[in-house]
Order: sequence, then C-alpha cells, then structure tokens
Amino acid sequence: MKNKVAFNLTMRQIVCIGAGAAVGLPFYFLTRNIIGTGNAATGMVILMVPEFLFAMYEKDGLHFEQILMNIIKVRFLRPAVRRYEAVSFYSAETVRADTKKKTGRKKKGGNSRAKKPKRQG
Repeated sequence: MKNKVAFNLTMRQIVCIGAGAAVGLPFYFLTRNIIGTGNAATGMVILMVPEFLFAMYEKDGLHFEQILMNIIKVRFLRPAVRRYEAVSFYSAETVRADTKKKTGRKKKGGNSRAKKPKRQG
C-alpha cells in the first residue's frame, strides 16, 4: 500500500512532476518568442515526458528507472551469449583412473565387491 500525500499522489510522484515542471515551464517561457509557441510547447512536452514516466510508470512493482537499469544491464553490460560450462565429477574420475592405470598405481575406492573365482571343470 502506498501513502498518498496530496491529490491522490505519492511523494515520489509529486517530486517527479515538480522536477518536470521546473525544467519544462522555464524552457517554454524562455523560447516561445524565439522559436514560436507551437515549437516551444513541443519542446516543453519532450522535456517533461521523462519526469512524468519516472513519476507514474510502474510495471510488476518496478519503477521506470529500475526497468531502464535492467534493460541496460541485459543489453550492454552482460554478455549476450552465455556459455554453459560444467566439469563433470564422473568424467574427471575416469580421466584420473586412466592416468593411474598407465602409471601402474591402483585406483582407490571403486567397486568393493570381491571377484568370483572361476569354476574349474
């Protein structure tokens, strides 16, 4: 449950929208005479959209910046192809057994059953 502060908005949403207004409104008022009202309004919207997304967008309990960080990690920071490498305990034992046979030493452990004597007949 999220605590609503004012106007049914959380503190995070109020701060982000305030930051967007602090960036977008001065841009509009300072540039409307230079580039025209329509272009200044478009620039203001472009500057305010990221702050609005940081304030309002949430998916699966993750905020927008967490989703962006996950995308950056997957796309750029981690390798695209992950190789599966494993050392099999059993294949390592067979390699050791083969080398011990060549050297003439007996392998420790292994089959504990006694060999049956051959019938004479």
